[in-house]
Amino acid sequence: MRKLVESTFVTLDGVISSPEEWGPPYWNDEHNAYAHGLLFASDALLLGRETYEGFAEAWPSRTGDEYSDRINSLPKYVASNTLQDTKWNAELIAGDVADEVVKLKQQPGQNILKFGTGELDRTLMQNGLIDEFHFWLFPVVAGSGQRLLDGIDITHLNLAATKTLSTGIVVLTYTPK
Repeated sequence: MRKLVESTFVTLDGVISSPEEWGPPYWNDEHNAYAHGLLFASDALLLGRETYEGFAEAWPSRTGDEYSDRINSLPKYVASNTLQDTKWNAELIAGDVADEVVKLKQQPGQNILKFGTGELDRTLMQNGLIDEFHFWLFPVVAGSGQRLLDGIDITHLNLAATKTLSTGIVVLTYTPK
């Protein structure tokens, strides 16, 4: 069975929105190598509507390097009740998201990588579908913005690994308890 792996950037004050504003000073070759490992251990992406729309706007114009080419070529599954059409090699999950994700996980292949945190996480977590969380804790305070896992019920996790990057990012890997 495939694993569903979530990768999310978060500030010290729990903000996940607008990482393009606070993240770039911390992105370097070491950051890229960790991200590369997650992406290349996966053969599909699962995205919520907002993350999908942002990625579909940004990534297709990026080509010519291994990471960009990989992210552009992978099949994408987009959970949304409002999105009507997809592009960028994506299939819409419009029905029961939990059932569809169970089916995706049962297919042969590598991990399914999920970027972004939001409404989709409530469904995935309530149904025990996320196998691994990679929270990239950035040494920055954003002050305001969407918070990590806002609205999620109390959920206990096991710390599986930590990775400290030279820029001060600490990647905390958790699994369900």
